Amino acid sequence: MGRHEQREQVFLLLFQVEFHEPESMPRQMRLFLEGNEEISSQKDSDYIEARCQAVREKIPEIDKLIDDNTEGWDTGRMGKVELGVLRLAVYEMLYDEDIPAGVAIDEAVEIAKKYGQDNSGGFVNAILAKILKLGDQNS
Repeated sequence: MGRHEQREQVFLLLFQVEFHEPESMPRQMRLFLEGNEEISSQKDSDYIEARCQAVREKIPEIDKLIDDNTEGWDTGRMGKVELGVLRLAVYEMLYDEDIPAGVAIDEAVEIAKKYGQDNSGGFVNAILAKILKLGDQNS
């Protein structure tokens, strides 16, 4: 399983965060990983679970950054697809030094186009570009 496929599986798990209580997420993660035919190895399963957990731990910080960089929107009003994609991409941009910001943005836009509505890719791209620009200014 390549990075793109792993990232997509992480997104699918993060998408579920909005529909379950935090205390039920470990069980939901196990069910997702055990019943997923796309995940062919324990190594991939471990990576996906660890990445999802890492993003979940940073959701308050990530959501604040997203809220601070959107006008007329906040994480409470966003579509769940866009929110999940944004959370994963912002995590990768801020906390994963192995993934260039441009790659994180491109991958997020592709996932948003696949799972979201017609304008999801552009919406995600605009927010991530604003966050990237802010980060460049702070460097």
